Amino acid sequence: MLIDPMIGAIVASGFVAVLLGMIWYHPKIFGGAWMRLSGITPEMREKGKRRMPVMVFFGFLAAMLVAYVMTYVSAAWGFYNWVGGLQLGLWCWMGFIAPTMLGSVLWEMKPFRLYLINAFYWLVTLLVMAQFIVFAYSLEYASSLNPAVSADSSAYVE
Repeated sequence: MLIDPMIGAIVASGFVAVLLGMIWYHPKIFGGAWMRLSGITPEMREKGKRRMPVMVFFGFLAAMLVAYVMTYVSAAWGFYNWVGGLQLGLWCWMGFIAPTMLGSVLWEMKPFRLYLINAFYWLVTLLVMAQFIVFAYSLEYASSLNPAVSADSSAYVE
């Protein structure tokens, strides 16, 4: 039995969000600046390393929830190809992420540069997640045209 393409896209989106986060926030990319701007000390960093597996797990679950909601946005707005995926990622970022994260600058007095590091991580992540989602929609569409490749089929049709 094959896995539903949308479930696969949601799980893949969770993994890609964690992977992109590990790259994005690496000390040699944006991690050093992020830690300075966030006020994270070396002691805090070491303490955080011990909790890293738990934080990664919850980050993975949160990213899958974001991807799940994005599947509904994609279906509602009719984003089903790679251009639609770009639109999906951009609109979700502009409508949900960028404005809400701006509150940290406006009300919590966080540096604008910190906002840019975090907000653009989410832009890149949502753009990639959206491509997984529209690819899954294209697989579902293809399987609806040809029942022999249906995701619900447990046997091959000759």
